Amino acid sequence: MKAYETFAFVYDEVMDESLYQKWLAFTKNKLPEATQSILELACGTGALACEFAKEGYQVTGLDLSEEMLMVAYNRAVEEAVNVNWVIGDMLDLDDSEKYQAITCFSDSICYMRNAQEVQQVFDGVFNALEDDGVFIFDVHSTYKIDHIFPNYSFHENEEDFAFLWDSYPGEKSHSIVHELTFFVKNDENHFNRFDEIHQERTYEIDYYQMMLESSGFMNVRLYADFEDHVPKPTSERIFFVCKKY
Repeated sequence: MKAYETFAFVYDEVMDESLYQKWLAFTKNKLPEATQSILELACGTGALACEFAKEGYQVTGLDLSEEMLMVAYNRAVEEAVNVNWVIGDMLDLDDSEKYQAITCFSDSICYMRNAQEVQQVFDGVFNALEDDGVFIFDVHSTYKIDHIFPNYSFHENEEDFAFLWDSYPGEKSHSIVHELTFFVKNDENHFNRFDEIHQERTYEIDYYQMMLESSGFMNVRLYADFEDHVPKPTSERIFFVCKKY
C-alpha cells in the first residue's frame, strides 16, 4: 500500500469533501444510540474520523500509511479534537481491544488483492467488535467497476500541483486499474512528478454476504448510494450494515 504515500499530500485537494458529511450522516443513522467507540479502518487523512470525534464518539483511526496519519494528526490538532491514530493493517487487526462500531469507507475493501484478504478483514472485524457491535462499510458495485470506471479520465490543474487520473479494466473479473500521476511543486518552485498504480476489485453482493456470514455476521442489511433503499442494478456504491450477535 505504498501507493498512498505520495497521494497523502494532495488527497484532500482532490477528494469531494461532501462525501465525508454523507458518510457521517449515514453512519449516525445506522448506529445504535448507545454507541460510544468507533474504529475507522483505512482512515486516510482523518477527515471522517475527526467528524466522528466532533459528534462525541471515542474514535480510533487506523491506516497503513504513516504519511496519511501525519496529515490526520495535524488535522485533529487544528480542529481541536481527540483521535487515537494507529499505524496498522486492517488485514491484521488486534482483537485485544473491542469496539462498539467499526467502519471502512471510501471503497477501501476493494483494495484487498483477493477474496481471501476480504475474508481476513471480515474475520478480524468480527473478532474486534463487542457483542451487538456494528460493522459498516461500502464497496464499488460490479456495475460501477464494469461500466462506469473503464476509460474514466479526470485531470485537475492547480497552482501547487497537477493531478491526472485515468482508469482501465483490470485482468480479473470486476477489477479496475487507476493510473495516477502527480506534479507537486517543491521548495525550489519546480514540480516533481510521481506516478502510482491503484488496483481495485469488487464482487457480487451475494458473495460479500456469503463471506460476512462465514465470519459470523448473520444480520446484514444492504443499502446503496447513501440512501435508505436496497441496491438496484445501476447502483454505484453498495453499503453493508452488519451486526454482531
